[in-house]
Amino acid sequence: MSISRWTGLTALTVVLALIQPHGANAVAVPPPAPPALHYADLVDLADSAPLVLRAEIRDAVLLKPERAPDVRAGWGRIYVEATATQALRGTVPPGMVIRYLADVPLGPKGKLPPYKKLSVLLFARGKAGSDELQLVAPDAQLVWGQDLDTRVRSLLGELGASDAPPRVTGVTQALYEPGNLVGEGETQLFLSTSNSQPATITVLHKPGQPTNWSVSFSEVVDARGRPPAPDTLPWFRLACGLPRALPGGVNVSDNNDDRVQAALDYDHVLKDLGACERARSH
Repeated sequence: MSISRWTGLTALTVVLALIQPHGANAVAVPPPAPPALHYADLVDLADSAPLVLRAEIRDAVLLKPERAPDVRAGWGRIYVEATATQALRGTVPPGMVIRYLADVPLGPKGKLPPYKKLSVLLFARGKAGSDELQLVAPDAQLVWGQDLDTRVRSLLGELGASDAPPRVTGVTQALYEPGNLVGEGETQLFLSTSNSQPATITVLHKPGQPTNWSVSFSEVVDARGRPPAPDTLPWFRLACGLPRALPGGVNVSDNNDDRVQAALDYDHVLKDLGACERARSH
């Protein structure tokens, strides 16, 4: 969806002319439970959100389908007025009334469940001097819960760390060099990143020992390190950023056997990382 469709929210009096009536006929059931979000889903939202805040919904009205033709089946677009309660990232005064658009799953028969007084977590962009927010994605309003709050705070700490790994954008070079002993050798995989910061994966082979690999997001390469733990930012940058196969032309190993080993080591890294699972469809 283009960003332009999410900017320039109209005043509530104008929006009310576009909403789908649901007042007396609304089904009084809680909002449908969203799919359980994976670590990658949360990084996708938080990574691009200058503002992450908790808010309590004051009112939510459903736009007519013709005013939101790009909304997926079973979902609707709502205009929301909410009260900011706490900023996890960025600055929003507690008690400030904010307004935004969000896509949410609908209840039975396409009705909007009651959202009033619901506590939500928003991933958004703001504009100085304005009470209007733009969510970083149509579904970037999440129902707040203590577990979600804890996960997001931990993630924001990772993203804000001085040594936070940048986005991995590709592989620039792969090189396997055999050692002096049979079964000994090392593959180095040089990565490109969003901020041109050095990043290298080192795969070590030692006789009689399991293959070991590690990643460095600096000029200092520690070949004795371990693979990043799942559901951490270094893991995400690799599992969700590396191409699913070694790109052609980057394998500069000396001979065919060495090139084969470098490719096998790359596949070994991908297998160790596992899939980059996401529950969100946006």
